[in-house]
Formats: sequence, C-alpha cells, structure tokens
Amino acid sequence: MTNIFSKIIRRIAGGAAIALAFTALMADAQTSAPSAAAASKRKITVEKPDLEQIRKETLDPSSRFYFPKLMAKYTRNDTTMTNDEYRNFYLGYMFQEDYDPYRTSPYSGVTDELRLKATHTKEEIDTIRKYAELSLRDNPFDLRQMSFLVHVLKEKRKDMSAKIWEYRLEHLLGAIKSTGTGEDVENAWYVIYPMHEYDMVQLLGYEATDAQFIDPGVDYLTVTPTPETQKRLRDKVAEGFYFNVEVPMAEYVRKHPETNDDTPAE
Repeated sequence: MTNIFSKIIRRIAGGAAIALAFTALMADAQTSAPSAAAASKRKITVEKPDLEQIRKETLDPSSRFYFPKLMAKYTRNDTTMTNDEYRNFYLGYMFQEDYDPYRTSPYSGVTDELRLKATHTKEEIDTIRKYAELSLRDNPFDLRQMSFLVHVLKEKRKDMSAKIWEYRLEHLLGAIKSTGTGEDVENAWYVIYPMHEYDMVQLLGYEATDAQFIDPGVDYLTVTPTPETQKRLRDKVAEGFYFNVEVPMAEYVRKHPETNDDTPAE
C-alpha cells in the first residue's frame, strides 16, 4: 500500500504550484484581530481525537454531533457553533458515505492562473468567485478555495460575506490544530484531505519541500521556513511536520478496490 500513497502524496505536492499565492491569501484572510472575548471563546484545546467516538457521534441522529445537524449549523453561519462542534464536523466527515479523500472538484483548478495574479479586474474577480463557490458546494472542506474566496470578496468590498467565510476557515483550521502538535508521529495532526497538510504548513509560515509516507498511515512533510518565519523563530524553526492519514487511506482503499499494493511508484 505504501507505493500508491507515496504516488498520491507526490502528485499533491506537484500540484501545489500555487503555494506561494495561497500563503499570501491565508495571511490576508486572517488579518482581522479578534476581540479579547472572542479570542478566549475560540481558544483551542489540543487533544488526540477518539475517532471511534467521533464516528459514533456523527452517525447517531440523537447526538448533538450528528453530522447533518452540524452541517445545518455550518451552512446557516451559526456563530454559536463551538470548537468541539467544528472538530466533530471536520473529523466526522471522514465517516460519511460521500467522503472520498482523493477526489478533486472539477471546478477547483479552473482559475489557477488568475489566482496567481496580485490584483484582478472586476471580470476576473467574478470568475474566481464563481468557481470558488462552485468548488465549495462540491466540497465544503476545500480550505484553499475558501481562502481564495475570502480574498476576492475583500477585493470586491463584500466585507460581510468575506467575514463569514473567514470565520469558517479559521475554525476549520482550528479543528486540525486541536488534534495534535505535528511534532512527531504520536502527536501528528489529523487531516481529512492530504492537501490540508500543505494548507497547515503554509499557514504556519513554511513551504513544503518534500513528502514521505510512513507506515501505517502518517505523512511527513519536510519544510523550509519563509524569510519572515526564519526571522521570527530564529533557531526554533521546524524541520518538518507529521500528519495522520490512516482513515483517509482506509477509505481510499475501501472506495477504490481496484487499487493494489503492486502499483508501481512513479
């Protein structure tokens, strides 16, 4: 199984050509400083997730963490949605029947070239917004498209809409952060899509330079700090981060039985 997942990781890394643009957009999407009260309310508690418990809760109609209930709160922009609810919403998606960890939206790459530009015309903004919204309807957990949407909504001066998406983005990233520290295999961050590994690394001020798959289900990204991160952290910069992808792997195999261990690595 190692070969097929090594191939997938490399393909994702190769598709991260827009990483620098995304880094800038992630920073732009999080420039608004929250009030002290709001920051306290959103304080993240780091704890390794009990995935079996999350599976049971998100599939149980009587649970407050039942996935359709959480999706309804998320869709209506319910700001009372707690960190625990976001955590169950994010991780619980792995146990829904329509989840496919390596499926890509047909809309996600349409505007890649436009998004590399620093500024956009009104027509370009409308095009990026259109395809970002289509991608997010297809996959509500596409953090990269979410960040692009925040950026173009701000360009268009649609500040209220931008804040809604910004709020969602921050809380979904917070759900990932709550699962560990990323410092070693035991404290790996849990992600539902491999691309979220790159999103997290870029959020922290690094660029991924290499990817390695570690059995039975951990990705390790070797990183290099951006100049700003190097200056800020000096000798405390990280060399890499670990991500747990055991469930995405299992679901990929279950939903793509044609895949086998003998697939040659590219």
